[in-house]
Amino acid sequence: MNLTGELVAMLIDHAVLGPDQGSADLEEGCRVALEVGVASVCCKPDWLRRCAELLDGSSVLPSTVIGFPHGAQSVAVKVAEARQAILDGGIELDMVVNIGRVRDEAWDAVTDEIRQVLAAAREAGGQLKVIFENCYLDDDHKRRLCRICSELEVDFVKTSTGFGPGGATVEDIRLMRAECPGSIGVKAAGGIRDLDTLVAMVEAGATRIGASRTVELVAAAHQRFDVSGTG
Repeated sequence: MNLTGELVAMLIDHAVLGPDQGSADLEEGCRVALEVGVASVCCKPDWLRRCAELLDGSSVLPSTVIGFPHGAQSVAVKVAEARQAILDGGIELDMVVNIGRVRDEAWDAVTDEIRQVLAAAREAGGQLKVIFENCYLDDDHKRRLCRICSELEVDFVKTSTGFGPGGATVEDIRLMRAECPGSIGVKAAGGIRDLDTLVAMVEAGATRIGASRTVELVAAAHQRFDVSGTG
C-alpha cells in the first residue's frame, strides 16, 4: 500500500477508552476524528449515544467495545451489550473473546459466543471485530480463533484491547493475516504509538489500526509521505 497522510488517518479507529476519560475527552476525540478523517471513534459504551450524535452525517463511524476488557462476561450479557450498542448508534463492535475459555480450549463455547454476538450485531447491520488478546495466547490458540472467525465470517480479527500486558506485534499480524481470508480485516491495537510501528503493522497485513495518539500519527504521516514524498 502506498501510504499518504490521508490514508493513514482512514486506517485508524481513534480510541477514547481510558477508565478516567469522560465527556470532555469524548467531545475532543470526536472533534479530532472529524478533523483528520479517521475510520471510527471507539468509545466506552456509556458514551456511545453521544458519540453517534457528534459523528452524525460524517464518514467517521461510531464504535464501541463489548465484554471489555477481560471478555469474562456471560454470553447473554455480551449479546445484550451488543444489542444496546446497536440501539445507541454503534456501527462497529469490538468484542473481547472469553480468554479463559480459549485457554481451556473450550472451542464449542467460544464459537457459540462469537456466533451469538455476531448475530446480534448483524441483525441491525452492525459489524463485529473479535479481540483475541494475544498476549495471553499461544500461536495454536490464535490459529484456531482465526479459523473460527473465518468460518463465522466476522468482519475483523483484532490483536488486543490495549489494556493487557502486551499489545500488537508484527508476528501476530502476519499470523492472523495468513490464517484469515482477505474478506476479513485484521486490526492491530495496543502499543501503536509512532508512525514506524503503524507502518510495520500495515506492511505485515493490518487493515485497521487502533490508536489514541491519532493526532501525532497522522501529523507524522503527512510529514513523511506528503511533504518529503518518501516512504
